[in-house]
Parts: sequence; structure tokens; C-alpha cells
Amino acid sequence: MLDILSLLDITFFLLAALGALVGIVFGAIPGMTATMAVAVCLPLTYALGLNHGLALLLGLYVGGISGGMVPAVLLNIPGTPSSITTTFDGFPMAQKGEGERALRVCVVASLVGGLISAAVLFLFAPLLAEFSIKFSYVEKFLIILLALTVIASMSRNMLVGIFSGVLGIWLSLIGTYSISDGGNGHTRLMFDFLEPYLFEGFSLLPVLIGIFGIATILLEAEEGIKGGLGGKHVKFGKGGGFSFGIFRGRLTNLVRSSFIGTFVGMLPGVGGSAASVLAYTQEKNLSRDSDEMGKGAPQGLIASESANNALTGGALIPLLSLGIPGDSTTAVLIGAFTLQGIQVGPLFIPENADTWYVMMTALVFANIVMFFLMFYAIKHIAKVVLVPKYILYPIIVMMCVVGAYAINYGIMFDVWTLLIFGVLGYLIQKVGLEVAPLIIGFILGGQAEIYFVKSLESAGSYGIFFTKSPIAVVLWGLIAASVAFSVIMSLKSRAHRRMESPQ
Repeated sequence: MLDILSLLDITFFLLAALGALVGIVFGAIPGMTATMAVAVCLPLTYALGLNHGLALLLGLYVGGISGGMVPAVLLNIPGTPSSITTTFDGFPMAQKGEGERALRVCVVASLVGGLISAAVLFLFAPLLAEFSIKFSYVEKFLIILLALTVIASMSRNMLVGIFSGVLGIWLSLIGTYSISDGGNGHTRLMFDFLEPYLFEGFSLLPVLIGIFGIATILLEAEEGIKGGLGGKHVKFGKGGGFSFGIFRGRLTNLVRSSFIGTFVGMLPGVGGSAASVLAYTQEKNLSRDSDEMGKGAPQGLIASESANNALTGGALIPLLSLGIPGDSTTAVLIGAFTLQGIQVGPLFIPENADTWYVMMTALVFANIVMFFLMFYAIKHIAKVVLVPKYILYPIIVMMCVVGAYAINYGIMFDVWTLLIFGVLGYLIQKVGLEVAPLIIGFILGGQAEIYFVKSLESAGSYGIFFTKSPIAVVLWGLIAASVAFSVIMSLKSRAHRRMESPQ
């Protein structure tokens, strides 16, 4: 315990607080997300060290998710995808002159959601890690296959999700094959003139910064970034109507939505928008005054924001216990561990107990800082929506390029990787492919190949994937269930569209 306390110096807490503040700014500006904030600041963690770097990144994560409430309430524009349902009741309240009251309801709900998810993370992740240590290569491969299947099944179109995931895996396999004795270190999937640069494949960090930083700016530039963010339309109102009594009779909604957000966060690649929509729908179905929801009802904000922020702890559970990112932001967090030479997975918590407790401290502290910043300084933070993008985005591009160049001690090809994947990220979104399956496929593709080849080497038959253990049978059942769920939902959606279409 004394060793852990020695790691929690004033710099640690200042970085967590700074991360929360910067994350709030990123989240409050439409088009910028928590994922983008973490990706842009990722190179800084190399100089900071693991513990201080994680304090900064977790602060960015919590602040970025929470900051999306500001434009959602004041401008009817979701600052982040996960804050879309906050617009349903937040903006009507702002139009009534209750913008500050709405934001403070959101802040309290976010704090409760974040703390509940942190508690679930602290209790559940070590148990899951201890259980998964016993997994063989077969079960590890099936876990990754299940993660990719769940991601694809939760996509707008399952085939598109599968294709995006396979594309990510294909990109991860570029480089040298040397898993087994038969690999002999031969390069694959590249032109000869690229061999000196891609001998070890694409570097993870420039790929992440390109897809979540440069691609986002290209998409925003296409929409036009000459003006500001519409701040002249802000209706902030007065905060005098807020009191904590507003949560009286709504605690069930608050706790239920927090657990919904935590659970959805545990599902790889599903995302915060699904968590907030599910919690909002559940409250609408169960609430006695559901007719008021969508017209400025506080219970809608409570459901949306508690589920939204509960995503943070939930998404870290599969990352730290299985090595599988729960969402795009935790996928980027893998980069921080990669920079420090640490691999996340079943052995992470028992072998890095100090880092585990440091992460929990940073997560809880970032939520508390977020609460005080947004609850007491919300009028000043809300002015972020007035910042012109044409000033902000060139600075972010510069940070992305400098960060990519410095990550591996000044390798220029990393800058080209940043630009290539920035353009690729832009194009795949323009043609309708999914970013989350692609990036998680890229991160997990190399591990999936290793586990697949090692399983075959141990048995010499594909039957090993079906007869190894009861755990494998259960995993195959979950894979089949996720595919069946996607097919059923697709058929229902198609039938619904037919009923609505004119005859």
C-alpha cells in the first residue's frame, strides 16, 4: 500500500484534473470526441511514464464523454455520439430558459454513473482476469472471434461490420510472418520497396491517431469550418431551479441506467450511443410520466447521462481482463500500454497491481474533478461552443503530426502512416464502412492469428476448435447467438420499413 501511495504524487492528480478539463473541452465541441482527445494526447504519455500518462488519458476519457452534454443541451447538437439522447430533453429545457438546470442534472447523473461503473470495474475485472488465465489458445482465439462477432452484429449492417473487421485484420497482418518454424520471417502483403518500412507492420499509434484524429478533421473540413460552432444560438438560462431534490423518486432510474451503461460498455465495440439509447428507452417504458419525456423531462437526462458516463468503467473491464477493448477509446488506450512495453490481458492485473490501483484512483478522481468543474463552472465551460474550428483544428493537426513523428524516435514513415490512415479513415466512413470493427480488428488481428496457429500446431486438426472444452462450446453458443440476434433485428427492421412504406 505504501508503494502505491508513493506513486500518487501531486503531479498525478494535476494531470488527471488537466485531462478531465481538456477532455470536457474536446467533448463540448461538436465533431470532436473523447477518442480523438485521447488519440491526440497519446504521444505525451511516453515522456510522462505509465502512471502519470494513464492519469492524463483517463481524465481525458471521463471528461470527453461528459463534455458532450454541453452542446447537446444548449445547441441540440450531440457533442459526442453517446450524448444523442441528451438532446431529447436537454434542448427543450434550454428553450424554456432552464439550460443551466439541465446541465447540472446531467453532471450529477454523470458522476453517479461514473462511480458505479468504477466500482463494478474494481470488483469484476480481477475475477474475470483470474478466470481467463486458465484459457487455452483455442479459447483465447474464440474470445477474440466472439468480440469481433459482437461488434459486427451491433453494426448498422452486419455484413458491413464483418467486412470492416476483416479489413482491419488484413491490415494487421501486413509485415513479417514468423509465428511458427514454417514462417521463416518472410514478409507478406506488401510491395518489395516497402519492406524496410513495414517489416514489423504498421505502427499502432500513428494508425490510431490517423483514424481518430486526421480522419475526423477531414470529415469536419468537408462540412465547412469557416464559422464558429453556433454559439450565438445558445440559450443558457438560469440555474436557480436546480436542487438535488430533483432526484427524489428517480434513484431507481439513476442506478438502473448506470448498470445498463456499465453492461453495454463491457460489450466490445458497441459504444455509448447504444448505452444511452437503451437506458432512455427503458426509462420511457417504465416511467409513470413517460409522456413528458422528449419535452424537457429531467428523468430523460438522468437516464441518458448516467448510462453515458457508466460506459467508461464498463469498457475497461474487457480491456484489462481479456485484452479486448470495449470501445474505440479503450482501443486507443492500448497504445499507452504499448508505449511502455506492457501487454494488457489476463495477467495484467496480477502482474501490475500498482498500476491497477493507480488506474482505479485516476478514474475515480477524474469523475470527481469532472463533477466540480462542470457543476460549479458550467457557465464558463459552456463558452467553449463559441471557439471557431478554423483556429482549433490546425493546432490539432500539428499535434497529430508531431506526435506521430516523435513516437518512434523520429521515423518519417510514421507520419506517412498517420496520413494514410487519416485518409483511409475518412474514406471508409464516406463509403459507409464501420470504424470500430476495423480498428478493433486491426488491434486483435495479430493475436487472433497467433492463437489460431498455435491451436492447430497443438492438435493438427480444425476439430480442436469444437471439442477442446466446455468453455469453447459456450463461446460458440454466444457467437451463434450474436449472429442470430443481428439477423433477427435485421429482419424486424426490414419488416418495419415495409409496413411504413406507401403501398
